[in-house]
This record gives sequence, C-alpha cells and structure tokens, in this order.
Amino acid sequence: MRIQELGTDERPREKMIEKGAEALSNAELLAILIRTGTGKDNAVDVARNLLKAAGGSLVELSAMTFDRMKKVPGIGLLKAATVLSAIELGRRFSAEGYPYERIPVTNAGMLYRLLYPRLKGLDHEQCWVVFLNRSNYVINAEMVSDGGFSETTIDIKRILQHALDRKAAGMAVIHNHPSGNPRPGKADIEVTRRLRDAASVMGLILLDHVVFSDSSYFSFHDETVTLTGA
Repeated sequence: MRIQELGTDERPREKMIEKGAEALSNAELLAILIRTGTGKDNAVDVARNLLKAAGGSLVELSAMTFDRMKKVPGIGLLKAATVLSAIELGRRFSAEGYPYERIPVTNAGMLYRLLYPRLKGLDHEQCWVVFLNRSNYVINAEMVSDGGFSETTIDIKRILQHALDRKAAGMAVIHNHPSGNPRPGKADIEVTRRLRDAASVMGLILLDHVVFSDSSYFSFHDETVTLTGA
C-alpha cells in the first residue's frame, strides 16, 4: 500500500505534525527520512525492513555501513547517508547534554557518561582523551585514534603533544571494547603504564584510563590496577 493510500493519521509526516515526533514509532521516524518506497513497499515498509536488518535495534542500525544498508531493498546511497547523518546528529545532541565545562570531573562515571554518545554501539575500537585543567574542568575531548574490531593504536607522543598544545594539567583516556567486556588486556595495562610515566616526565597527570562497553566500564583508577614496570 502506498503512503498516499494510508489514512491521514497513519501517514508519518501528517502524524508527526498533528501529534508530535514522540507519537511516531522508530519505523515511522525512519520513513520520514527515507521519504519514498519501492514499487512493492511504501516508505514505512522499507523502514521496517531496514530496522529488521539491524535486529530491531537502533544501536545496531547506527553501526551499519553504507554497503550493509544498501542491501535492504529501497535503500540506496543517498537514503543511507540521510539515515546515518540523522544518527550522527543524535549523537552530537546527546554529547552536548551534560554541562561538563561547568563542573570538575571527579570520577570515572562522569567520563563514561561524557563519551557514551560517541562510543555507544561502535563495532570497532576508538580512543578518546579528555584534557583537563588544574581544577579538573574539561578543556576538550578529542578522538586520537580510530582502530579495528579488536584494537586501536594509542599514540603516546600525539596525546602528550595535544595536552601541551591545550595547556592541560591532566588527562583521562577512554577507549571502547566492542566485544562488550570492559576488562583491560595486557596491552591496555602496558600502554597505560607508558602513558602515565611519559606524562609524569612532562609534568602532566594521567587521572584515569576508562575501558568502555555499552553497558558498563572499567576504571584503572577505581580498580587500582597494578601497572607493570611501576
């Protein structure tokens, strides 16, 4: 059935205008982005098929590549770009939601919430560094590496240079484990030790290294990890 053949209260755009965006299902919201269907399916049907391909999960949808989206009938490159753009805007909106510039960072939970919109649902590892002033207020949060499915490179020299450029007094590292297990591996422990030692030589403090998963996190500071070579 074409969108035009649906009742007025069933058409996503008209329903949104009349009742507000919160009244729409995920498929209906996606249908507004997708705009048109195929000869067989209307835009809502295409949106439902896209969600089905993502296991019904918006998190999984956010991790889909262009090529994977394009396998869904009715989804071409432009429609995939539109959906992924909307998801990225949502991430950026969420990242602006907590006023970290107004209060000092005092625990790993704050760091976790700060990067949650950026790291949630990623199918590969990323490393971010939060740079802090002497009072632990956030100066900036930057992605310093974008890696593979099981590892990412943490460039210590680059991190220290960025810290000096921003006149930071301290920093915290956050990277994700797409596997869902936030426990650090040997490589995580070793790079944390090296970064802590190198930062100390430069008069900088490494406050924490937080390993992120979608549902939990591991804090080197909270768990008092013994760093080899310390």
